[in-house]
This record gives sequence, C-alpha cells and structure tokens, in this order.
Amino acid sequence: MLQTLRAKLLFYLLLVSMIGIVLVSLFIQWGFDKSFNKYLELNREHKIERVVSQVKAKYEQEGIYTDYNILSLMHEYALSEQLYFHIVDETGRTRLNTAQIRNVMNQAMIIVPENEDDWQTESFDLVVGGRSAGTITAIYPHGFIKEESTFLQTIQVYIYGAVALTAIIAILISMIFSKTLTSGLKKLQFAANQLQNHNLGIRIPLRGLPGEVKQLAISFNSLAESLSKEEMLRKQFTGDLAHELRTPLATLRSQIEAFQDGIWEPTPQRLEASHAELMRLVRLVNELEKLLDAENPQIHLEMTRLEAGAILSTLWEMFVPAFTRKGVKLNHSLPDKEEWFIGDRDKVMQILSNVINNALKYTPEGKQVTISVTGVNEYSVGFIIRDEGAGMAEDDIPHIFERFYRGDKSRDRKTGGAGIGLSIVKALMEAHKGSIQVTSKLNKGTAITLWFPREEG
Repeated sequence: MLQTLRAKLLFYLLLVSMIGIVLVSLFIQWGFDKSFNKYLELNREHKIERVVSQVKAKYEQEGIYTDYNILSLMHEYALSEQLYFHIVDETGRTRLNTAQIRNVMNQAMIIVPENEDDWQTESFDLVVGGRSAGTITAIYPHGFIKEESTFLQTIQVYIYGAVALTAIIAILISMIFSKTLTSGLKKLQFAANQLQNHNLGIRIPLRGLPGEVKQLAISFNSLAESLSKEEMLRKQFTGDLAHELRTPLATLRSQIEAFQDGIWEPTPQRLEASHAELMRLVRLVNELEKLLDAENPQIHLEMTRLEAGAILSTLWEMFVPAFTRKGVKLNHSLPDKEEWFIGDRDKVMQILSNVINNALKYTPEGKQVTISVTGVNEYSVGFIIRDEGAGMAEDDIPHIFERFYRGDKSRDRKTGGAGIGLSIVKALMEAHKGSIQVTSKLNKGTAITLWFPREEG
C-alpha cells in the first residue's frame, strides 16, 4: 500500500482535500445554525416587545388590555410562530391566554410540545402611572418549531450535497494532477532503466512536462548525451591507440624477425631504425601517462604568482635552437608592462611548450612563429602562439583537443606526433580554470590564445 509516488501523492492530496472540505462544511453549518438561531431570537424579541408595548399603550389610553388588532396580532403569532401570551391583571385574574390555541392546533394535527419542560417563558410587568397593572407572559418552545427545523434540514441537505460534489471534484482533480506529475517521473524512470541497460541513445521528450521535471529531464538528456559522447570517444580512443601501437610494433616485429632469419644483417643503421620505432612506443606511453595525470580530478597544482613576460623570455630561449635547426624563425613580443597571473609554473611551461612544439611541427621551413602576451582582459592574461603553417578547416577546430585527432588524415604520424599533446593542454588549462581560443585558416596559419586567470578562485 502506498508503494508508488503516485499513490502517495493521491492519498495525501485526497486527505488534505477531505479534511479541508469537512472543516469548511462544519464551519458553514455551525455558522449558519448560530446565525439563524440568533436571527430567530432577535425576531422573537421584537415581536414580544411589539405586543407588550401595544398592550401597555392600550391600557394607558382606555384601561383595557386588548382590542381587535392586538388579538389578531397575538393569534397570528400563535399560529405562525407558536408564540403565545398570557395576560393577568393586578389581582392575578387571567384576562387573555392564547396558549389555549395549542389544543386547537393539536386537534388539527399540528404537533406542538405538550411537556411544560419543552417551553420557555418570559414575564413583563405592566406599570402604568407608577402602579402595577398586571403581567404579560410570553410562552414559546425551546429550539426550533417545525417550519424552522424543516428549513434547517433543507439547508443541511444542500450543504451535504455540496460537500459530496466537492469531494468528487477533489478526487478527480487529485487523480489527474498526480497522474500528470508522475507521468514525467515515469518517463524519467523508464529512460534511466534504458540508460542502465546501455541504451545511450535514449532521450526524454520535454513537451508537456512540469517545469521542475522538465529541468530534471534536460539534465538527464545532457547526461545521456555526455555518456554517449564519452562512449564514442572511448571506442575511438581504443581504436586510435590500437592503430598507434600497431605501426611501430609491426615494424619492430618485421625487423627482429628479419634479424632472426638472417635476412638482415644487424648493422648500426638497421639497429638505429629499430631503436627509433621503440622510442616511438616509449614516447606514446609517456604522453599517455602525462594525459592521465592532467585529466586526474585530484591533480595537485602548486599555484603561485607568475610574470608572463619572464615566462615568455624563458620559452623563447628554450625553443630558439630547435626552430633554427628547422629553418623557422621564432619571434617573441614582450608586453609593455608586467602582467601577473596565477598558475603552476611547471604545468604552465608544459602547456605552452606543447602548443609551441605543435606550431613548430606544422610550420614549414622559411616561415615564422610568433609568441606574445596580451593583457587586454581584466581578469586574465593571454599567451598567443601564432604560426604560418598549413592551418585547419573550420570544421576541424572543435576537435583538435581530442586524443589522436588529426584534421589531415594523410599527415605522417612521425611528423604529426602521438596526437595527445593538445589533449594534455586542454586538461591542464581546465585544471587552471583557464580557457583556450583557436582561430585558423587553411594555407594561412593558426593562432592559439591561452588565457590564465589573474587571481586564484
């Protein structure tokens, strides 16, 4: 019982609705009864006061207690309201008693209370000219008379009918509301089960979902999209890694088998070629280790304040020999003033070295690479590495930081490297809470800007 969210929602909605309906109906009935009873009492008091005042006035004027008009009024009250009057003079002799009409009413099958305990009386002294002229006693039943009780019962029937109708409407609305609210959660549950069963293409339709559930569905769809992308990258990474390992391993295998079979003599040149293939494997493994370290969420950074110009000068001196050997000119442009930022010095050098190495690999002889610093951003300091290489197509730019990605599939692996350097750059920049901007044009070159925050946090 009440195992599902819909059952619990329906139960508590109905419980709150029923409690509210019962309380409101009781309050309405109690308030109506009280107000109606108060109205009857005030009306009765007004009628008694009217009779008493007319009798007193009549006695003051003519020395008699009643006349035709007063008798008609008393009889009207007796028949319609069961309000009777008993008038006695100063000697105690009865002058008028309309209570005798009760016997006539009982004979006419109009039931009136017979027990004296069921009647209530109020007495009023007639004082005229400073002396007592008698007493008027008003007699009326406790509670409501038949007509008044019938009226109250009719009102109660209407109240009970309204309560029943309201309860039915509350049940229907609660069922519809609980179904509408939980339908989105059921869709989410179904999608989660599908995702658990490795159906990464599952998505939740957003149309018709409540606002809160829609936000949850959007988050779920984003998670599913991310998992799908990660799965695709994992498969791609596995395939690329196998391809990267297969080439040097196949080369080494063929060379060693040739040595074993006596087909090749182990000359220094051939041993050097085998050693080169082995070092390719070593570099690949080293790059993978660096990538794993960079992508580790628990990576520890020794954050200190660094001056961009000093970093730039160090990099220029470090890379000038390599650029000179290839015939590529390396320019550097120091900032006009000191630009300070927060970073781990070793990791910053690794990031910038990877990007500069990448520019060196793809810039042909006779061209140039320029490294500079920009401080135009109030919150960040940027390092710009601009080359005059072959550039990239616009469609390739979003993918250059993926593992083993190469826009030009025909590019030689020995020239292109392991294809992991920029992935390491991206991971380390995210660890620094920095950002990367890339602009490139085919046959024109590429510019990469690395933004480091000026303040930590």
